[in-house]
Amino acid sequence: LSIQASSVAVAATLMYTAPVFVLLISFLLRIERPTWFKWGCITGVLLGIIMLTGVYNTESISVSLFGVAAGLASGLSYALFIFGFKNASSIGKPQTTLTIAFFSFCLVLFLITDKNEAAAVMTSSDIGWFVLLGVIGAGISFILYIIGIRWTTAATASMVAMVEPVTASLFGVLLIGDHLTIIQLLGMVVILVTITVLSVKQSD
Repeated sequence: LSIQASSVAVAATLMYTAPVFVLLISFLLRIERPTWFKWGCITGVLLGIIMLTGVYNTESISVSLFGVAAGLASGLSYALFIFGFKNASSIGKPQTTLTIAFFSFCLVLFLITDKNEAAAVMTSSDIGWFVLLGVIGAGISFILYIIGIRWTTAATASMVAMVEPVTASLFGVLLIGDHLTIIQLLGMVVILVTITVLSVKQSD
């Protein structure tokens, strides 16, 4: 919805405000104590994402109130998703947690999805890509995510997960032939350095 109403850059940047929501919720619920170090890491990650998505270039993007609201809502949803899996990871196995979560989500999607379009996927020549996306993107990656989130705080997990746009950009360069600007490369460096510093600090 945010992409349709605004642009990919705006939607992606707002979705990755999740660490801000996570830290605010953690502070309000007294789950963890916010520190200047964590706020600094969040600022560094957001700065890197802004550089990577190019949202700073106001001449090449479109922005609407609904698009911004939808983008912020996606960031909040992402934050709640992190808290949900954080709590679930201490109760059951990753496979069980994911099965329940994705089954519930599929029921919701079934009510609003285009049934004819969904049926056409089964006979599509791209069915292999859909299966690969499901196994790796929605299967293995989430199992590893739940295993990892057991051993760290929600705020740290939300920031480390922000390496996602970096890997997506690298895959775009390697597989699709995308070209990154100097500013985008610097944004990737900022994200990676911030996450590395955060990880080292957490391990001390």
